[in-house]
This record gives sequence, C-alpha cells and structure tokens, in this order.
Amino acid sequence: MEIIVLGSGTSHGVPMIACDCAVCRSDDPRDRRSRASVHVVMNGLRIQIDATPEFRVQVLRESIPSIDLFILTHGHADHILGMDDLRRYCDLRADGTLPVYCHEEGEGRVRAIYPYALAPRGEKPDGYARFDLRRLPARLDLPEGVIESTLLPHGRIETLGLVFTEAGSGRRFAYYTDCKSVPPAARDLARSADLLLLDGLRPTPHPTHQSIPEALAVVADIAPRQTYLTHLTHAVAHRDESSYLPKEVGFAFDGLRVCL
Repeated sequence: MEIIVLGSGTSHGVPMIACDCAVCRSDDPRDRRSRASVHVVMNGLRIQIDATPEFRVQVLRESIPSIDLFILTHGHADHILGMDDLRRYCDLRADGTLPVYCHEEGEGRVRAIYPYALAPRGEKPDGYARFDLRRLPARLDLPEGVIESTLLPHGRIETLGLVFTEAGSGRRFAYYTDCKSVPPAARDLARSADLLLLDGLRPTPHPTHQSIPEALAVVADIAPRQTYLTHLTHAVAHRDESSYLPKEVGFAFDGLRVCL
C-alpha cells in the first residue's frame, strides 16, 4: 500500500495570505502546505480522498495517472472545491463516471455545488465531471481490500474517518483528518494501524480541530506503528518537530510518500 500526501495544510494554506510570520516566510519546502488531501494506492486500486482548491496542482506535482474511486470526508470548502478537476479522471474511465463515496452531509454539498456533474450520460457534453454518488457504508469490501469508515466530530458536522486494510498484505492505514476528538469506537477501529495520519492543527486548543497535545494523547492510546500529524497551520514549523513529537510521530508535508 502506498500513501501519498497531496496536501498537509489547514483551510488557510501555508504561507497564509497577508501574513509575514516566520513560518510563512520559511525557506523549508516542507512548510509550504496546500490544503489537506491524500491519495491511496491499495493493491493497484487508486483512491482519492478529498479534492482541495489546489487539487489540480497537487495531482500534477505527484503525477497521479488515474483515480478509481473518490471519497469525500466532508463538505467544507477546503475539501470539496477541487472536485470539478476530477473531470479528467472521469474522461479516462470507460463509462466516463467516477464513483464518489460520502455521507449525508457531504452528499448534500456535492448536490448543491456540482449539480451539473450528476446528470445522466447524454444530458451534457463530454469533458465534464460526472459523479456516481454513493453513501459510504461502515465497511466497503473490495477485491483489493477493505475500507472501513467511522464518524468524527468536527464542530457542527461530522467527518468520515477512514481505515484501509489491504488484501494479502494486511497492511492498515487510518486517515482521521478534521476532527475535534477521536471517539472510542474510532480509536478501536484504528488500533495498532501501520500508519495513522491524524488532525493536529497547532500547539494551542481550537474549537473544531485537535491541538497537537490532544492528537498525541490519541496516538498514545491507538498505538500505531507510525503517525504523521496533518492539517497544520502556520503556527507549526517543520524544523521544530523534534521538540514537539515523540520519535514515532512526525509532521506531514506536501509530497510525503509512505509505502507500507
């Protein structure tokens, strides 16, 4: 299984507009963070999680050749507004349609923003995005492996937490972005994962995201083999990770690739 971090930043991105702080002026390329999303390759199946406003730039940078299915964790702007650029990946599919998995909140946002992408074949010209909207079940069994989902609290809404188990290798990857906490059921689902990518916004508390100390408490309980904190703000400088983090935890960065 391969995990490609397309983006590791918060909704503002880093550098942030109209900010002259040390991190926004940093010459460390790991501090240049586009909005958070991930691409997963599981036994050859290519799964895209979220599409940020920088989605086109991200997939060109990482040379993503195709997408077999798409998962929307939730409908906030920094996770959904790049979905129109999925049109090229729709074109590359035999039927021109991309399966899009989400939950109720995400589906409502897709229908509101992209009604033109939901029309049946023949009702719009070729070259447009075409989505086959599906509700993501608690367990999705595929020939390449299993995708399990759980709900995570994020302010007034809930987001989809995802755990991937690759067929054959048994390798497990958990992606828990945009959450204020990780409930017991979600912790149990991700327990002893090979890799955890977890929301750890900044050192200080936030009303809808985990702070770094809160995230580290979750890591200590779940006990994954390796963890990266993501959705990072400009309050986090990558060079300082050793002062924040235990040795099995790091800060994610755009372009990070992990092979399990």
